[in-house]
Parts: sequence; structure tokens; C-alpha cells
Amino acid sequence: MTGSDPTFLGVVSAVTGATLTIKLAESLDSGLAVIKGHTYRVGQVGSFVRIPQGYQDLFGIVSEVGATAAPETSAAQGIDSGRWMKVQLAGEAIGGMFERGLSQHPNINDSVHLVTESDLRRIYGAGGDDQVVIGSLASAENVTVRLSLDALVTRHSAILGSTGAGKSTTVASLLRSIVRNGESNGSPAARILMLDIHGEYTKALGDLARVFSATPAPGEEPLFVPYWALEARELLDFTVGGLSDAHEIAFTDKIFELKAKSLAAQPLAGLDPKSLTVDSPVPFSLKQLWYELIDFETMTFTGPQRDVPAREDSGSADTLAAPRYTPHAMGAVGPFMNSAAKGIRRPLNLLRSRLLDRRYDFALHPGEWEPALDGSVHSDLDKLLRGWLGHDRQITILDLSGVPSSVLTQLIGSILRVVYEALFWSREKSEGGVQRPLLVVMEEAHRYLGPDAGTDAVEVVKRIAKEGRKYGVGAMVVSQRPAEVDETVLSQCGTVIALRLSNPVDRSRVKGTLPDNLAGLMDLLPVLRTGEAIITGEAARLPVRCRITLPGAEHLPRSSDPQVTEAWAVRRVAEGYDRVVASWRSQSTTAVVNEVNIQRSPVADEEA
Repeated sequence: MTGSDPTFLGVVSAVTGATLTIKLAESLDSGLAVIKGHTYRVGQVGSFVRIPQGYQDLFGIVSEVGATAAPETSAAQGIDSGRWMKVQLAGEAIGGMFERGLSQHPNINDSVHLVTESDLRRIYGAGGDDQVVIGSLASAENVTVRLSLDALVTRHSAILGSTGAGKSTTVASLLRSIVRNGESNGSPAARILMLDIHGEYTKALGDLARVFSATPAPGEEPLFVPYWALEARELLDFTVGGLSDAHEIAFTDKIFELKAKSLAAQPLAGLDPKSLTVDSPVPFSLKQLWYELIDFETMTFTGPQRDVPAREDSGSADTLAAPRYTPHAMGAVGPFMNSAAKGIRRPLNLLRSRLLDRRYDFALHPGEWEPALDGSVHSDLDKLLRGWLGHDRQITILDLSGVPSSVLTQLIGSILRVVYEALFWSREKSEGGVQRPLLVVMEEAHRYLGPDAGTDAVEVVKRIAKEGRKYGVGAMVVSQRPAEVDETVLSQCGTVIALRLSNPVDRSRVKGTLPDNLAGLMDLLPVLRTGEAIITGEAARLPVRCRITLPGAEHLPRSSDPQVTEAWAVRRVAEGYDRVVASWRSQSTTAVVNEVNIQRSPVADEEA
């Protein structure tokens, strides 16, 4: 090959595994090449090169350019140390078919060529029903970038980027691309569950989604997570905090007793009373649990045998009024304390406080899923799961912005466990994850998936990451602090979409999780433009620097920065801080001070 070929870059000087050392041609006098009317940047980190091998071509990615890429002996031999390049081999093409992996390696002095637009289309131009368009190449905006939908969902993915890098917009754009609403090869049966921590995706995906919120606005549905669907330990952590082993046994024994009574009164399909456990999702009344335990703790006795309860008032389980007993007395007269009491008054008081706190109604008073005192419920879990996973839209948004931060992590763990357990055990049925896979999108993952958190959320997400592929449950982890996400979870993400990351600790965590040895490409993370990402892994044909397609203005998430200059340039007008306080007190952004009732009546056009 001679320097007359405008795509010629140089020759292979050394081969070490998948790493090539390229000696650049003397004919490269400029960093620009004009080929068939298109201008190409030569030798850019992250760009592609082609190495012809007879009937097939090898493709690689430039990871290093210049003196640091030169062999150690080059200076001693008088070779210009600046005219070197390192390339990581990534795949090969035979005819028009590109495939990741290598069947052969190049030889010394094989020619290396610049990848042109026609070559890029061989790599990225392959269509198919499993390919979704997410953007365009940063170096060639007329070449679209596609990801494999199958690999993106089943092999899990991570979207990582600093605040302001375009992370939320990327998520919204990617989900719209996955759904492909209205297209002939779209995904009308897609099933996506999003955990929206800040309530920013309702605007972006509202036309494709059904929204459930702990503080529902008009057009949204209330979010309920029935407490009796949780495992006993999760429920106790949520309602009474940490317990000693003896105190926990007192609670779990009573929970099992109430579940057994409920099951005996109302048999449930698929559950044999002999196989009932304290963790079985059987309805029972928390109010009745509290009442029976507090009654036992406060009971006093009279009589010669100290076995006659000295009850003065029965109280009420429904109103959480404790029964009243004659106070115990000193000496042999009585009344006498209950010597079998477990000493759990403090956690019982906390349980009562939680039951009375309106902020926790989404779990402790779950609407039509709240059991009566005898454990009977109006609706079972099938209606809950149908609302979350079986409606006529492709996306379900669980808006958790109104959930108290003290229980957010526990709630997320509970939601994920309910969904995963349901799909795991129904894997042989048409509604299960195998027949209709589910993608779980976890926004702000660092808040509840920390490496040292040890929470229920971490454990269930680890299980999804390790086993979810076999049962049709995929995870998409979204975070601005990759270093604060559990390493096991992040390492299981087969596709990484990395936007701008400035923190060196975060960048090192991303480098450590990548399947491709492309440290030079990852060094571009601090200088990526907003909305630009480096994509690598299972779903991408090759690691690529991509400009994500922006959704329309009406579909942008509520995550944009305030317009400070414009807001401060307008003269201040009268402001109603009573409305501010009303929203604060009601924990709702739509609260008002004075209800406005407007009487509307139809207006008929007068005839001419």
C-alpha cells in the first residue's frame, strides 16, 4: 500500500494480544483528510481504523496517539517518537456483516486505513427489529448509532454522568427510542418500570406512561405498597426500626398467628396452610397486631391466682386506643404486672406513631388493599400487579418524590422485591418475565445502592443483576456518582453509557467495569459535551462516542437548570408566600390556599 491512498495511515509495527502499535506514514502531514468530499480527523482518540486481511477487514479503536504510544526502542533508533498510535482491536467484517471478536490477528507491516463513512455504515448501519436508534456518531453525525434491545435489557445497563451532563434527558430519549411508539417495528407490548426519585419524568414520558405517586397530582394514580406483601423483617424495619432477637420473635410470632387466622377464614389460591410462613404475602391487620401486643404488655391481674385481668376499658384496635388496666401495685394485694410481658412497649409506641402518621399511608393504609381487623381485604395483589405491569401503556412511573427520605430506601427495596418475586415465580406463565420481559429503571441509584448500605434494596438489586437475565428482569442503573454504587451491581451491567464525569474516583470506577480495554477512550469523559456519551458493552457493536438524540421540548424531563439571569432581570412583583406554606404543609406542589370554583356552562353559537 502506498501513500497515494487517501485513507492510508501507516503500518502495523507490533501486535500484543488485542493491542496494536501503529507506525504512522510520513505522508500524513496534516490532521485532516478529505475523502470523496467528506473531511475526516486523522488519528483522533476514539476514532476507528481498518486493517484489510484479504476477504475480511479488522476494525480497531484508537486509544493512544503520540510519544506515549511509541515503543521504548524508537528513540534509540532515531525514529520520530511522535508518529505512533496504539489501537485496540474490537471486531471484524466479512462483506457487509460486522461481528465483535476476532478470528485472526494482523501481521507486521500490514497496512492500516482510516475508517470512512461507508465503513462506518458497515458497522452501525445494520438494522433489524432488535436495533434501536439512540443518536449519531460524534465524529459523523449522519451515521446513526444503534443498540441491541435484547442485550440492553437482559444483560443490564448503566447510565452514568455528572449533574448537568444530560443524564435525565438521555434516559428519557433512550426509553422513547426503545418504545418506538407508532412505528411499524415498535414495541407496543414493552414493559418498563421506572423508579422516579425526583418526579421529573412525568412530563417527559407522560404520553407513554401510567404514573403512580405517593402524592398524586391530577391525572396520576395513588401509589400503594401493601405492608403485608413485604417480608416480616422488611416490615419491622419499616415500622419499628431495629429490634433485638427476643423482641423480633415476639412480633414475628404474632404476625404468623394473625396470618394463619386470616388464611383460615379466607383461603388463598396456591397457598396450603401447612406451607404458610411469616413471610407469605397474606393480609393481616397491623392495627390488630398492635392492639393484641399492647394488650398483653400492659395487662395487670388480680385474684388469689393472679389470673383475673384488671381491665377497666377495652380500648379499640380500629382507633388505636390502647386498653386500660388498673395500675399494678406493690406488695401482695395487687393488681399484679404480667410477668410474661416481652418488654416491647417502646417499639409498639413507634408502630402506633407510624400508623397515625399520614406520610406513611402509601404503605400502612394502602387504600383498597388495607386489611380489616380480621384480615379481609377488598382487593388482592393481582390487582396491584395488574396496575403496575399489566396496563395498556408501555411505561410505569412510580413517582417517589413525596416519600419521606427516612424510609425511601426500604420502600424501594420492598417494591423491587414484590415485582421480582412475582415475575420469578410466574416465569412459566404468559404474564411472567420470560414471556414478557421487564426493564426496571432505577434513577439516583447511589442513594439506595451504596457499597456499604447493606439494605434490602441492595440485596434485591444484586439478585436481579445476577439472576434477572434468566427470568426476564433487566436493570438500568442511573447515577451521578458511580463510586457510590455497589461494585457488584455495577460490574453486572453489560452496557455502560457514560456521559461527562469530572470526578476522578467516579471515572476510575467506570474504567474498572468496562469489558473493553480502552483506558484512552475513557480519559475523554471529563471533556464530553452535554448529551454526548461513550457507549460500550454488550448492546453496542463497538465502543463509540455518541451524540444522544434529544427529545422534543415538550418531552424533556423536569431537570433543566433554572434561568437565573432571566428570573433576576424581572422586577419583583407581589408574591403569595401563603401558597408556599400551604404546599409545604400538605406535602403537595399543587396545594392552594383558596379553592377556586368556576361554574362552566356550554355556549351555543347564535345563528346568523
